[in-house]
Amino acid sequence: MEEKAAMVRSVCPLDCPDACSLMVEKRNGKIVKVEGNKHHPVTKGVICHKARKFPERVYHHERVLYPLKRKGKKGTLAFQRISWEEAYEEIVTQFRHVIQTYGGEAILPYSFYGNMGILNSEGMDRRFFHKLGSSFLVRSICNSAGAKGFQYTMGVNKGIDPEETVHSKLIIIWGCNLVSTNLHQVLYANEARKHGAKIVVIDTHRNRTAKWGDWFLQIRPGTDAALALGIMHILIQENLIHSEFIQKYTIGFEQLKKKAADFPPSETSKWTGLSEEEIVTLARLYGRTTPSFIRIGNGLQHHENGGMAVRAISCLPALTGQWGIPGGGALKGNSGFFSFNKWKIQRPDLHQNPRAYTINMNQIGNALLDMSRPIKVLFVYNSNPAQVAPDQEKVRAGLLRDDLFTVVHDQFLTDTCRYADIVLPATSHFENLDLYKSYWHLYLQLHEPVIPPLGEAKSNFTLFKELAERMGFDDEAFQVTEEDMIKEIVEDIGIEYEELKKKGYVKMNVSKNNTFPHHVPTPSKKVEFYSERMKKDGLPPVPVFKPIQKEKEFPLMFISGPNHQFLNSTFGNMDSLKKLEGKPRLHIHPTDAQQRGIKTDDPVIVYNQRGRCRLFANVTNDCLEGTIITQGLWWEDEKIGFQSVNFLTSQKLADMGGGACFFSTFAEVKKAD
Repeated sequence: MEEKAAMVRSVCPLDCPDACSLMVEKRNGKIVKVEGNKHHPVTKGVICHKARKFPERVYHHERVLYPLKRKGKKGTLAFQRISWEEAYEEIVTQFRHVIQTYGGEAILPYSFYGNMGILNSEGMDRRFFHKLGSSFLVRSICNSAGAKGFQYTMGVNKGIDPEETVHSKLIIIWGCNLVSTNLHQVLYANEARKHGAKIVVIDTHRNRTAKWGDWFLQIRPGTDAALALGIMHILIQENLIHSEFIQKYTIGFEQLKKKAADFPPSETSKWTGLSEEEIVTLARLYGRTTPSFIRIGNGLQHHENGGMAVRAISCLPALTGQWGIPGGGALKGNSGFFSFNKWKIQRPDLHQNPRAYTINMNQIGNALLDMSRPIKVLFVYNSNPAQVAPDQEKVRAGLLRDDLFTVVHDQFLTDTCRYADIVLPATSHFENLDLYKSYWHLYLQLHEPVIPPLGEAKSNFTLFKELAERMGFDDEAFQVTEEDMIKEIVEDIGIEYEELKKKGYVKMNVSKNNTFPHHVPTPSKKVEFYSERMKKDGLPPVPVFKPIQKEKEFPLMFISGPNHQFLNSTFGNMDSLKKLEGKPRLHIHPTDAQQRGIKTDDPVIVYNQRGRCRLFANVTNDCLEGTIITQGLWWEDEKIGFQSVNFLTSQKLADMGGGACFFSTFAEVKKAD
């Protein structure tokens, strides 16, 4: 007899701002459908198509369900099934040998936020590797440069509560493809538009969001700081600033005014490619509209000057006095509202060598090839470095080292698994107890297991707890349960665990005294147009624009943004979503295409001094002349000869925060043979 369907609450684990509340339909113990939770105050039952595909992903025929050990050459997917005990014995033996011979620093964890659950992304794993004495990983592949730039201005990574943006009268979407990456901000913006709000989109690519907005301004890549300074110039010159707010809540206005004077419309136009009329109109619109809201995206910070770009943009709301007005201000990220004690959760005090090597994850290629301080063990989880890390030629050369022991904990045989010695089966988030925060809305969410672990899969929490036991780590830090750790986190931020367990979500307690402009935790306690801290850090203390240096040999700026169907490389192996996305495309302007004899659907080779990638051309006016754009991280595909676009990107770090410079890449294109 068929079991009656049951609906169970869940949370989306993807590295996405929206952190949607889900409802999962189960039948006979199996997930059959995923839909949105209509009762959640922000996500309100609306979810993207990716989340609806979770059942297909959980029960995918290629899912790894048992531990595997390499039986063929690295670079292949040749494995044989082994038991967990065999896997643990192999790993522990390698750990002990390496620690005894080279020291704990020769072990490196490599992870990011393939699962955004706090316990499974930054909990027991951190405790384990700290106790192990491993090298430290700087996890800065995504938002570090922009977060640092915003922090220099405002003191903390907080912004407007997105629920307030329904009151905004002007919404500027700056470097953020919301339609594909922040769906619920689109819904709030649509609600604001019903009440007269105007939506302006600033981007380098006429993407889905640009086509949805009311006014699209197509800016040259990497010139965002110039535009911000150009807007400031007009605001100050035409007295469209809020003098009382500036006097009361900011510091460094005169220094900022002097710098903005260098960016009249003619100069700003020269750099950005926008007309003088467009620049003046935008500045006047911003200066004369209250409340106005700027959604600052991740895209622009992936340039070598990206941190300063965000730093410059973050000064604008204070110039016009938008902070403190419902619907006014800016939002880069809201992680600062979830201020739980990371020291207590991650336990860095367990590390016996606080001066151990520190390796930026964007430079993993160099690190793996640096034999002066060799990495002998690489432990990968919640990430896919053989697809997402820059300068793939070096990354994969390092991964191919015979003397490197690599463990990968994942749900699928990703491209990184081609180089693994041991592959361990990971649970899906539906199989875990975990806690989820958003870096956009202000709700903390509890996730309780929907189904038991499939096959022999284990969560990160369980894996590292069991490894700690086998390594003989008997510290109290390794004796806790998932529930213990969750209670410790929520009690730390003043939330009742029982309330969270009952409702599934609780909004962070945000008082007026903890938001801008009443609380600005910079050294001066004010919005810092001039930052003494930046000066001490060797950076210009006021916003500046530093052009990206072009490369003569490779004349086209190569931008590799997200696509609509995948999330980074997640979902890149699902046929249904690949079919919707079509092909790995290279968008190229008609002038650039004609010069190279390229037509739409032609296979093309994109190349530079670091490597090459095979894509399919899409000749379009949606991108600027001199700019080529690809979207999404497709998995290796031998049939079409596709390799990672990150063969072209460099390991150079951004101007601040140790961030990646994916978008400051130059390349050339030719038709494939």
